[in-house]
Amino acid sequence: MPHLLKLTQFVSKTFALWVLLFAFLAFVSPETFLEIRGYIPYLLGIVMFGMGITLTFNDFSEVVKHPKSVIVGVVGQFVIMPAIAFALAKLFVLPTDLAIGVILVGACPGGTSSNVMTYLAKGNTALSVACTTISTLLAPLLTPIIFYVLASQWIDIDASAMFASVLKMVLFPIFLGLIIRALLKKQMAQISQTMPLVSVIAIVLILAAVVAGSKDKIIDSGLLIFGVVVLHNCLGYLVGFLAAKALRLNNYDSKAIAIEVGMQNSGLGAALATAHFNPIAAVPSAVFSFWHNVSGPILANYFSTLKNQHDEDPSS
Repeated sequence: MPHLLKLTQFVSKTFALWVLLFAFLAFVSPETFLEIRGYIPYLLGIVMFGMGITLTFNDFSEVVKHPKSVIVGVVGQFVIMPAIAFALAKLFVLPTDLAIGVILVGACPGGTSSNVMTYLAKGNTALSVACTTISTLLAPLLTPIIFYVLASQWIDIDASAMFASVLKMVLFPIFLGLIIRALLKKQMAQISQTMPLVSVIAIVLILAAVVAGSKDKIIDSGLLIFGVVVLHNCLGYLVGFLAAKALRLNNYDSKAIAIEVGMQNSGLGAALATAHFNPIAAVPSAVFSFWHNVSGPILANYFSTLKNQHDEDPSS
């Protein structure tokens, strides 16, 4: 078990490296990963199940302690990122498949890696976990609605089918994890420590499958979509931080909000795009999956130099 925990820690810390490596392998040898595309929803389900067995009631305590900060984070997640995605799709006149892909990843909830980045940034990690949890639980309702409102001008959208997909891929695995943790508390406490390793493997395989299936489109528009994803992610960080400061949140909370807003559950975006649209629509999610694991540590390193005010949590 100690060796497995060390491996888990190593793989988690080098997540961006594994994303880059498998994206490269999928690009040069797409046939190796093409068959994985049919398993993308199940891989995402594994990630969400892992989230479920690691959740405790303490993860929701921040909602009671600091409801304003949680509301700002969750509202920012479902307003700022979709709005930026829509603006970028319009500004760069993106082709239909790429436009809906960018908006789709913008409408997704926060990514779980935001919690680690917030910790490294010396921000409010409990707030980050609460925002990720609440936004993920709200995703079956809000992601299809937001996506329908913003992307329906490009393509016909079956919002009810998307709702059912998010329910199956996100909410059901999380609740299954919660139930199993409640029934097998001691066993799950140990197993949950290795779930980051399983999650990294699943996310990397999702990314590889998307890259393998969209190699030609990546070649055609790779530079454009990479630029759009970088802007989307970085503007999310910036606007999230400025919004938190404008609402008079301290640095400790504002760091968490900025990272929470800017980092997306791109695995969900890729799974929904593959299930409901042209696989090319999954490319923005694939690029986002790589990029936010590069930008996140850079921002966390900068944020760690920003002092938390004297009135903030002394544990920071």
